[in-house]
Order: sequence, then structure tokens, then C-alpha cells
Amino acid sequence: MTRMSVLADCLKTLSNAEKRGKRQVLLRPSSKVVIKFLQVMQKNGYIGEFEVVDDHRSGKIVVELIGRLNKCGVISPRFDVPVKNVEQWVQDILPARGFGHIVLTTTYGIMDHDEARRKHTGGKLLGFFY
Repeated sequence: MTRMSVLADCLKTLSNAEKRGKRQVLLRPSSKVVIKFLQVMQKNGYIGEFEVVDDHRSGKIVVELIGRLNKCGVISPRFDVPVKNVEQWVQDILPARGFGHIVLTTTYGIMDHDEARRKHTGGKLLGFFY
């Protein structure tokens, strides 16, 4: 069976492992988008360290969980979001004000909505976590 979205698969695996109370989780296959998404989550303190394992195929990522992640998911299709509409998407997707993050892909790279607002840039929605 083919994978429709590598990012969706990895985020669902991460979420399920967190719900089960695991300390570590193995994500495969690896991709640049998944790694950047995990870096944003790590920067905001939702996951611990992660290590990319090169197996000369598609790669694997071992992520340390710290028990702070409630839910994470991908937003499909990747909607275009101008700067002025970012706040509306934050209200629609996240459960409370100032709680959680939406991840966007912009011309400046993959970042959360706070950083996109600081850089005054819009982009396409990738996913969310809280």
C-alpha cells in the first residue's frame, strides 16, 4: 500500500506513542519536511532530542518524548494563508488562545505562526501541535 502523506503518518505515530506513554518513538520514513516540523516542536519544548538514522534507504528518526504533547496533526490540503488571516486560522484550529502552535511553510522556511507573524510573512499550512 502506498503512503499518501509521510508527514501525516509520522505525526500520527508520534501522537499514538505519546498517548500510550512511551518514552521513545521510531518514525519512518524520514523526510526534510518531517525533520523541520520536529525542529519546530523541539524549539517550543514539546519533544526532547531526536536523532536521524541513515539506513541507506528512506531513513528513520528516533524521537525522545517528554510527555507534553497532547495532539498533533497535519492540515490537508495545504491551504494558502496570507499574513492577515493567520490569526483566524489560529482561532479555528487551536483549542485556546496562547496554547499550541500552527506550522506554516513560508519562503523563509518552515516555522510556527508566531515566528511567521514576527517576520510578517504568510505561507501554506502544514500542521499543528499542542
